[in-house]
Amino acid sequence: MALWIIQMNVMVLLVFISSSQARRDKVLYCSACKAIVDELKYSVSRVDPKKTINVGSFRLSPDGTIKDKKVPLARSETHLSELLDGVCNSMSDYALHMDPNTKVKQYMRFAPRSSEASGDFPDFNNFQFDGPEAHNGLKFACESVVEELEDDIISLFSQGVEHVHEELCNRISDYCKESSHTNEEL
Repeated sequence: MALWIIQMNVMVLLVFISSSQARRDKVLYCSACKAIVDELKYSVSRVDPKKTINVGSFRLSPDGTIKDKKVPLARSETHLSELLDGVCNSMSDYALHMDPNTKVKQYMRFAPRSSEASGDFPDFNNFQFDGPEAHNGLKFACESVVEELEDDIISLFSQGVEHVHEELCNRISDYCKESSHTNEEL
């Protein structure tokens, strides 16, 4: 009897998980994944390449020395974890964009970063601004992606993988699998 109850609970749980996965908006989650990569790339590029951090064990070896190594701060797991903690706060700088030629929808950054040229604004005619709370869906998707893929994100960035969008959003997560022909940089 107890085995039957456990089997039914597992089946109900599996149905719930698969149905929640199916309801994910592909455009929203693909855009969130791309935005995370874009924001992290930008943040990593802003760190002084000369800055390093000590990593490794801080235990004394039998001969009295400490075995540690220095790695660049920008791609250290510690720094990347800190960046991931705040990456979803920038989702308010994104809005739904429809390409006028291909009619493909994706969330794109519309707000320039403080260090970017002030004259390099996108064409706002192709963005859909649905009020001050419109970015909440993208922020929630961003937080879900970060929670689900945090280890993979840190691993890809710390290893310096070249095409992180492709690797993370298409191969690892499948968020952008169907839209791989629109896999442009945000």
